[in-house]
Amino acid sequence: MASLEKASFLKDELTRLTGYHYENCKEYKNIIDAFPDGKKNFCEVTEVPYLPVRLFKLLDLYSVEKSNVIKTLTSSGTTSQVVSKINIDKETSLLQTKALVNIVTSYIGGKRYPMILVDAPNVIQDRTQFSARGAGLMGLINFGRNHFYLLDENMEIKLKELEDFLEKHNDQPILLFGFTFMVWQYLYLACREKNIHLKLNNGILIHSGGWKKLQEISVTNEVYKQKMNEQFGIDKVINFYGMVEQVGSIFMECEEGYLHAPNFADVIIRDPHTLEVLEQGLQGIVQVISVLPKSYPGHSLLTEDLGTVYGEDNCKCGRKGKYFHIHGRLPSAELRGCSDTHAYNRGE
Repeated sequence: MASLEKASFLKDELTRLTGYHYENCKEYKNIIDAFPDGKKNFCEVTEVPYLPVRLFKLLDLYSVEKSNVIKTLTSSGTTSQVVSKINIDKETSLLQTKALVNIVTSYIGGKRYPMILVDAPNVIQDRTQFSARGAGLMGLINFGRNHFYLLDENMEIKLKELEDFLEKHNDQPILLFGFTFMVWQYLYLACREKNIHLKLNNGILIHSGGWKKLQEISVTNEVYKQKMNEQFGIDKVINFYGMVEQVGSIFMECEEGYLHAPNFADVIIRDPHTLEVLEQGLQGIVQVISVLPKSYPGHSLLTEDLGTVYGEDNCKCGRKGKYFHIHGRLPSAELRGCSDTHAYNRGE
């Protein structure tokens, strides 16, 4: 979808969603009424009011009957932090699933490959209460088959089972998914220390999560990809940016190393001091917008992440939409991301 068409589509949908949540969520109505102009109709997407993402830690927000909530997602957080609660109904869940299919298949195709999940199965035991980590696993699990959970409850590789899995599927590409730090710690480092070189030459690794712990040891995105290739022969490593407050609206990394906004979501970069919209090429606070959240007012959120938009509709990869980088968290912001909070909680 070209930029002008997308801007018109997003403006109309976000205006409708703002009105819907205003009428159906008391807390959201109170917030909008507190704005100086209280606008609910907008000329541009940048005028749509946004909620600070941290608000979901303080308020239980929903725009449907509570009885229609089929699952509650919680954000990643350290053991001492209050977590966000995101209320999902059936309609929103279906929209999220369709959106994920649309995005992910545009990167890896529609074929379902044997899949390794770099995690332990106990993270998704309760299907009505998901952590961000569990929600990530359940979202990506649909793109594979013959799923194998790589780790036991002690976060150790089940080496014998892994060898059996790879032998069974030795003539097929393998799809791997895990959170950024966990893949590094429990797959890459564990195999390197034991001198295990897996043959995953046709593998595809999809990963997401905070980079803070890896940046502390000078592991960049480029280094990460290089090490995965050296140890396992994987040459297709795809990072993505997303959050539990807008599940389904993920921003995947293209072949040129940029994150891309899909048709039904976008990013806006705002000045950290004035909150004015910044031009392309300037670093600021990331605002994420999405047409997916129907059961809660999460369609326009101000994150605590820093990013830069570099262009729109002209990335060398050929994909449409804005393309951007995430640089990290605002100074003094709470630790987020399944990778970083997991590492913190384990004292790593």
